[in-house]
Amino acid sequence: MATAYTGAISRASQPSLLVRFLDKYFYFAMSLFILVLVTGMFSTTVPDKLFHPKIEPPLIVWFHGVVFYGWVLFFILQTGLARLRKTRLHRTLGWFGLALGIAVFFLGVSTTIAMHRFEFNTLHQGNLALISTSVPLFDMLCFAPAFTLAIAFRKKLEYHRRLMYIASCILTAAAWGRIPESILPGFWFYAGVDFLVILGATRDLIVNRKIHRVYMLALPLLAAGQFTVAQISFSAWWLRAAKAILL
Repeated sequence: MATAYTGAISRASQPSLLVRFLDKYFYFAMSLFILVLVTGMFSTTVPDKLFHPKIEPPLIVWFHGVVFYGWVLFFILQTGLARLRKTRLHRTLGWFGLALGIAVFFLGVSTTIAMHRFEFNTLHQGNLALISTSVPLFDMLCFAPAFTLAIAFRKKLEYHRRLMYIASCILTAAAWGRIPESILPGFWFYAGVDFLVILGATRDLIVNRKIHRVYMLALPLLAAGQFTVAQISFSAWWLRAAKAILL
C-alpha cells in the first residue's frame, strides 16, 4: 500500500510533457521558427528587389544578406549543440559567433546607410527613405548590447542563452516588417519581435514558475524603445538628421 502511494506521489511530482519539452527544446525550436520566419518573409521581396531589380542595389546588400542569414543558421547550430551537450564545441564555435555578431552589427549599420541613400538619391523615395532609416539603426542599437552582454555572460548559461535568444529576436524585425500593413500597420510589426521575447518569458513561467530577470529587463526596454522610434521617426528633427546621414 505504501509503495503504491509513493509511486502515485512520484508520478504526480513529475513534470508534464509540455514542461519537459519547453525545458529541453524551447531554444532550439525557436531557432528553427526564426529560420522559417526569416526565409518566408524575405522570400516575398528578395526575388524582385535583389535578384531581378530594375536598378541594381548597392553590392553591400548581398554581403549583409549572407551574414544575416549566417547568423540565423549559426543560432540553430549553437542551440542544437547546447541541446546535445556538446559544450566544448559550442564554446569553440562561440569565437566564430563573436566575429559573426560584430559583422552583423557593422554590416547592419553600413547597409542601412547605403541602402537608404540608394532609395533617397536613386529611387527618389523622399521622406519614406528618411523615416524608415530609423528602424534598422534602432535594431542595431538594440542588438549590440544584447549580443555584448551575451558574450560577457557566456559562462553563466541562464543569462547567456536568453541574451542570445533576445539578440536573435531583435534581428527578426526586418522579417516582421514585411508582413502586409493590413495585418501589422505602421510600426506595429515590432509586436512580432516582442511576441518572440514574450514566448521566452512564458517558457520561464511554465518551466521555472518565474520569469528570468533578463526578460523582465529586456522586454520593457525594447517596448519603450520601439514606442520612442515610432514617435520620433516622423519628426522634423529626425528627417533632418536622417538626411544628413544619407547625403
